[in-house]
Amino acid sequence: MLIPDRCWSCGKVVAHKYQEFRDSVDTGDDPETVLDELGFERYCCRRMFVGHINLIDEVSPFSIAREE
Repeated sequence: MLIPDRCWSCGKVVAHKYQEFRDSVDTGDDPETVLDELGFERYCCRRMFVGHINLIDEVSPFSIAREE
């Protein structure tokens, strides 16, 4: 789905850097280096990016407007 706004463990705001992370990794950069450059040093924040699976494309066909 969507990346959470904050880290689940420490509460640091992480969502504002996700697109920058995804763009860098998609161009072939190493995720470890990208996270270092973005300023995420704690392993709890890093797992928010590395462990994220984007499922919005798979779920969106099932979200139709409900008719009443």
